[in-house]
Amino acid sequence: MKILLYGINFAPELTGIGKYTGEMAAWLAAAGHDVRVVTAPPYYPDWRVRPDYNGPQHMHKLWQGMRVWRAPLWVPNKPSGLTRLMHLASFALGSFPLMLRQLVWRPDVVWVVEPPLFCSPTALLVARLCGARAWLHVQDYEVDAAFALGLLKGERARNLASALERWLMRRFDRVSTISESMMVLARSKGVKPDKLVLFPNWINLDAIQPLMAPSSYRAELGILVDAVVALYSGNMGGKQGLEIMGQAARHLANEPNLHFVFCGNGAGKADLLVMAKGLPQVHFLDLQPMERFNELLGLADIHLLPQRADAADLVMPSKLTGMLASGRAVAATAHPDTELGKAVEGCGLLSPPGDAIAFATAIRSLARDPVRRAAFGLAGRRYAESCLGMEPILQRFAGDLQLLSGAEMMAVVDMEKVVDVVKKRA
Repeated sequence: MKILLYGINFAPELTGIGKYTGEMAAWLAAAGHDVRVVTAPPYYPDWRVRPDYNGPQHMHKLWQGMRVWRAPLWVPNKPSGLTRLMHLASFALGSFPLMLRQLVWRPDVVWVVEPPLFCSPTALLVARLCGARAWLHVQDYEVDAAFALGLLKGERARNLASALERWLMRRFDRVSTISESMMVLARSKGVKPDKLVLFPNWINLDAIQPLMAPSSYRAELGILVDAVVALYSGNMGGKQGLEIMGQAARHLANEPNLHFVFCGNGAGKADLLVMAKGLPQVHFLDLQPMERFNELLGLADIHLLPQRADAADLVMPSKLTGMLASGRAVAATAHPDTELGKAVEGCGLLSPPGDAIAFATAIRSLARDPVRRAAFGLAGRRYAESCLGMEPILQRFAGDLQLLSGAEMMAVVDMEKVVDVVKKRA
C-alpha cells in the first residue's frame, strides 16, 4: 500500500505529535508499505529549527527506508495567537508544491494530522486529484483549544473557524482521534459515525518498563536514593497549566524528603524557572535523549500531569502513556468525569484544575504513602499492557488503512464491471 503522510511535526522530534508520527511511519515502512512523508524541519518543543537541519541537503532524504520531504517554514521566537497562525500558514504554503509532486506517485491513502488544520485542504485536494482516500487524524482540536485557552479571541472569528473546521472534517473518508471524548466531539462536528476511527496514542512496552534499581539520574542530580521524586517530563507549553507545579513545589518546600524534577523545553519554561527560584529541592533538565527515556521515567516516584480545565477533552496528554507504562503513580489535575480523569482513575490521584493547594495535597499524600504509590504504579502498568501497546494499536490501524484503500479498489472494480455491462448492452 502506498501511504502519504502529511504534517508539520515528525521525527527526530522527541515529544508530542512528531514522536508518534515518526514511530508510526517507521512501523508502516518496516511492515512493507511504501511510505512517503511531507513535513517540516524539526523545531518542537524549542520553537527553533535544529541547526543540523538548516540547508537544502535536508529538504529531501531517505529515513528508515522512506522518502521524506521537509518544507521551509517560519518559526516565531515567542509564539502567540497571531504568530502561531502565521507559523502554521507558512508551513501550509511551503509544503503545497511538495504535496503536488506526489500526484505522480499516486498514493492509495493521504493521511494528515491536526494540528495544523491548515494542511487539510491540500491533503483533500491531492487525494481527490489522484484518486486516493483521505484520512484526517486529530491529535488536538486546535480551533477549540485556541479559543478556550485565549490564544485566539472573538465570537465571529470562532464561528467562522468552527464552520470551516466542520466543513473540512466532513469531507474526509476517515477521521480518527485519540480518545472517546474526542470521538464524541467529532460526531458533534458532523462527522458520520461510520467514518470515525479510534486511534489512540501508544507506548513501546519493551522500551519502557518499570525500573528495578534506582535511576542513574538520582546520582547526577544529587538526589538520595530514599528521597521521593515528583517528575514532570514533556513539552512546557501553554495547554498544561504548568504554573501549578511551581506553586505546589513552593507550598511543599518544607517537605525535606520530596524533590521536584521538571524536564523539558518550551515557551512556558522561563516562567516556571522564575517561580521555582530559591527552592533547592527543585531541579531542571532539558529534554533528554530517547535512549535515556526509560531511565528518566524511572526516576519518578510520582508523575506530575497538570492540565487546564478549559483544555479538558480537547486534548489528551500524550505523555500519559509513558507515565503508566513506567509503573509509577500519577498526580493529575483533572475532573473525574473527563477523559483524562477516567484514564488516571485507579492509577493515581486527581485534584481540581487550577487548585495548587489541592494539587500539593495530592502530591504530599502520595509522597508519604509508598504502599499506595506502588499499588497505583502496578495498576498503571497493567492498564498500559492491556490497552496502550504499540504493536496491537498499529496493527489495528494498518488494518483500517487496508480496508479503506481496499474499499476504494473495490469501487474501481465495480465501476469497470458496470462499464463492461453497458458496452455489451450497447
